[in-house]
Amino acid sequence: MGEIVTTTGDVDVVEEETNFTSASAHVLIGEIMVRNRDLEKIKENINDVQQKMKNIIDVLGRI
Repeated sequence: MGEIVTTTGDVDVVEEETNFTSASAHVLIGEIMVRNRDLEKIKENINDVQQKMKNIIDVLGRI
């Protein structure tokens, strides 16, 4: 058994394999897709906050 520690502190315990299999590739691709979707949501949230801040600055500039 081995473990993979991600930058978020998540720990995945995996069986140590000598060969990289199609099944393990599919698992990794699935994980990447989930993380990519999470990153896209974060980017959207950042863009929303930036737009709201610009709107607030515009309103304050008119006062």
